[in-house]
Amino acid sequence: MTAMRIGIGSIFQESNQFAATQTDLALFRNSYVHEGDALLQLAGTDCEVAGILAVCEEEGAQPLPLLAARSVSGGVLTDACYTELKETLLARLRGAQPLDGLILAMHGSMVTASQEDPEGDILDAVRRIAGPVLPIVMTLDLHAHVTPRMVKQATALVSFTHYPHDDTYSTGERGASLLLRTVRREVRPVTALAKVPIICGACNGQTSGDGPMAHLTRRARRLEKEPGILSASCFQVHPYNDLPGMGCGGVVVTDNDPALAAQEAQALAAAFWARRRTFEVEHLPIAEAVDRGRRVEGGPVLLVDTADCAGGGAPGDSVALLRELLALGLEEPTLLMVVDPAAARACAHAGIGQTVSLQVGYSLDPAWGEPVAVSGSVRRLSDGGFRYDGGLFGGTWASMGLSAVLQIGSIELLVMSQPTYDWGDEQFRSVGMDVRRAKFIGVKNPMNYRHAYRDLMKAAYIVDTPGPTPAHVRNLNFERMQRPFFPLDEEIPDLEIPVVVS
Repeated sequence: MTAMRIGIGSIFQESNQFAATQTDLALFRNSYVHEGDALLQLAGTDCEVAGILAVCEEEGAQPLPLLAARSVSGGVLTDACYTELKETLLARLRGAQPLDGLILAMHGSMVTASQEDPEGDILDAVRRIAGPVLPIVMTLDLHAHVTPRMVKQATALVSFTHYPHDDTYSTGERGASLLLRTVRREVRPVTALAKVPIICGACNGQTSGDGPMAHLTRRARRLEKEPGILSASCFQVHPYNDLPGMGCGGVVVTDNDPALAAQEAQALAAAFWARRRTFEVEHLPIAEAVDRGRRVEGGPVLLVDTADCAGGGAPGDSVALLRELLALGLEEPTLLMVVDPAAARACAHAGIGQTVSLQVGYSLDPAWGEPVAVSGSVRRLSDGGFRYDGGLFGGTWASMGLSAVLQIGSIELLVMSQPTYDWGDEQFRSVGMDVRRAKFIGVKNPMNYRHAYRDLMKAAYIVDTPGPTPAHVRNLNFERMQRPFFPLDEEIPDLEIPVVVS
């Protein structure tokens, strides 16, 4: 029997239209861009492609590697970047024909300078090459902005089920298994999408424990045990784009039962709406968070600066936390980080052991604040290379670019040249900064700290800071997302929940 020929592709990036920066090929290459057989080196990592490759090997399918490109979140993709990646994928796809199936590992909230739905655009282009009947499964981040075009053009959509995202590998496995079952004609997937107008930050979106997303996720897992249900996904949309039709809801894939898919997707969306208020979180002025932290025995205490989250598309250049901690005269050992290429170069020029006086911060997106004047001693210099222990990039290498550790009183400041995804303490460890010895640590993500520091942190406080990835979307100026939507509108009388079926 001839082995099934399975195309594998991925262009994965989460965009942020509220950030002033743009994403180019250099930012992708800072993570990885693997063409053709180079994609196979992702085997053994934690990403979706690794899970896909493992299933192909287990089931005797022949993987046809096309392109795997991944970037840290950032501003919208330049047209040149998107065009090159898309055309590379399509050229490889043409050369790989004929295929029995195709799997694409995408984010679902990518935006380009000219395209509001790049994943849908890629699916359109793929269909023009591969035809209307080729089984295509697309895996997505659970923060995807799922569009009707994705539903209509893909055979099935399958999402991450965990946040923090530690299930990327198993998502690849689930997507590949569903694809191979479809190719073998064991199942005939039908996909339904239903959404409600909710746009909320991710700080209370953990999928374990007792939060709202945890309850919804458990409901989806129970649903997958029901006859005829192939997959059930909950989507809490990435809130830092301004696009019509954004919202949270469910995608349900059934075995040739469109009515069941529509019914259950709509029920998941309704459950989101019922829990909408529980997605809101408390955030504190920095001074109050520090005061509370000082009353906690031991450390570290995390100061969660989610408004400058590189993993959500911010440039990582905020010094709002640094400014306030200096003004408070903080004496406790503290670790912070900032992206500022010029400051990193100035530290390198001065050399280890030297004292430098410089301006640091807001060098990439100055709309959110002013730089801070600091004087400190250069403790360490680095080329910025490090390896991720887990999560979206687990097992892969990334680079902060030229980096320095600057000692400013009790504060150790990691000055980086390039933004990187903030999973755990890999960046700090790579330059010898010891999180175990700190009283306070500034982390720039809304969720991953719960996983990375779960056995170490004594407390964590979300602080109220400016930036393009805030805890509360009320701090952003939405123009294109249609009103009404929660939380700007608490109630929507006679709310209707539309459903799209493939």
